[in-house]
Amino acid sequence: MVMSFIFVGILAISVVASLILGNGSALAAAIPQGAQAGVTLAISIAGSICLWSGVGRVMEKAGFTAFLSKLLRPILKRVFPSSEKDSILAGYLSNNICANFLGLGNAATPMGIQAANRLAKGKSVATNELCRLIVLNTASIQLIPASVAAVRTSLGCSTPFDILPAVWITSVCSAGLGLAMAYLLGKLWRR
Repeated sequence: MVMSFIFVGILAISVVASLILGNGSALAAAIPQGAQAGVTLAISIAGSICLWSGVGRVMEKAGFTAFLSKLLRPILKRVFPSSEKDSILAGYLSNNICANFLGLGNAATPMGIQAANRLAKGKSVATNELCRLIVLNTASIQLIPASVAAVRTSLGCSTPFDILPAVWITSVCSAGLGLAMAYLLGKLWRR
């Protein structure tokens, strides 16, 4: 709801500024051009999202996500202690983290929502574990930034994965710093 007000505000400011500056015709030309570019981008990304979502389903059916869940279990039980007692939560969390590893934010979202619902358990206040999940989803570590590569390819980049070292470094730093701050604020807030 708030984002709707923000977008309407931005639109209103743009219209008023273009009228004051005498650029109304440029704004009128930019609106359909921007809409067309948005639709073109969405269609070009859809193929990549379908591909990687399918790869995620194949990984799940082949038991690879269960294998990754076992690999992630020691880390999960430290970051999310509730996952040690709740195997369904552990599955949602590991699938969410694996999808984020592959750069599939869209595929990770449903599993993240399921995990968040299990972590919230009907409480009206976010727990520390829920805050850590949100931090990890916001600043996820990406091994393969599939969505970003799809955008780069759709815009004409011939080497869409040449950004991998930068993505690895920044995603590890942002996730590490985010988790550290979540832990620190969780400890401070209790006092």
